[in-house]
Amino acid sequence: MLLQSSPVELARVFSPTRNQRGFTLLEVMIAFVIAALALGVLFDTGITALRAARAASRYEQAVARARSHMTLAMHASPLVAGDWQGDDGGGFVWHLRVTPVASTAVRSVNAVTLRGSASFPVTLCALTVWIGWREGGTSREVRLDTEQIAQEAR
Repeated sequence: MLLQSSPVELARVFSPTRNQRGFTLLEVMIAFVIAALALGVLFDTGITALRAARAASRYEQAVARARSHMTLAMHASPLVAGDWQGDDGGGFVWHLRVTPVASTAVRSVNAVTLRGSASFPVTLCALTVWIGWREGGTSREVRLDTEQIAQEAR
């Protein structure tokens, strides 16, 4: 029993043997290298995640800007065929293309009498908006396409 042992016996029981003295310098260095490699991988993963979040944010901004240009073009009166482009700020550039697809004459109908009245020409136009930007040496862009019926200018 340890409580009834002499101080010499207690010192021998609690003193470390040759195999229990602690870590060698080599073991500490190997542990340090493993920890450094693990931290390097974690750091690289964090940087990659930040870059992905930034790219996603830029794509979201580009889509919002493209929708804005699309809405402005669709509500222009009259809708005119052509190409327009410009700087949108924040490193974004835009390009809008309006192309006529088909034209026809539509006859309007009076809702009360159900009689036809004068016809008027309409054109189906294809609208395409590109928003582009540079990120990390790479050009990126978002493209939105739609079609809009426009009344021809008289």
